[in-house]
Amino acid sequence: MTDLDPYERKILRELQRDASQTTAQIAERVGLSSSPCWRRIDRLEREGYIKRRVAIVDREKVGLSAHVFAQVKLNAHGRANLDEFADKIREFPEVLDCYVLLGSVDFMVRVVAEDIKAYERFFFEKLSQLPGIQEVTSTVALSEIKATTALPI
Repeated sequence: MTDLDPYERKILRELQRDASQTTAQIAERVGLSSSPCWRRIDRLEREGYIKRRVAIVDREKVGLSAHVFAQVKLNAHGRANLDEFADKIREFPEVLDCYVLLGSVDFMVRVVAEDIKAYERFFFEKLSQLPGIQEVTSTVALSEIKATTALPI
């Protein structure tokens, strides 16, 4: 990330804070005029520093009150076919994130559902049915202390 100048770092911080700002608003906040600011934003998008701009929706307001972290351990056959597991897990809209881990479990999966009953259905009908699953340990989040999408740039 050493090829980012101080203005580009400020632009990225501003976009992480509020991506709905106009170029003129961002330019004012970072100390540039609109044209150079727009060129920098365009470069950041073209070069993949900015993957996409999205709205962050409050999951509870849309009826998704269950927030669960599932640790998944695969059997030997499943570990030999990690791509198959990954392809299947990407199909589930309930899964927000999935990470490959080093250690005693193979994956950490973040899941949202309407409630615990809905998660139970997801677990028995979808997650536990994936090929190669040896064990799943589910941990329910009770409350959120910190949640951010902003990287410390």
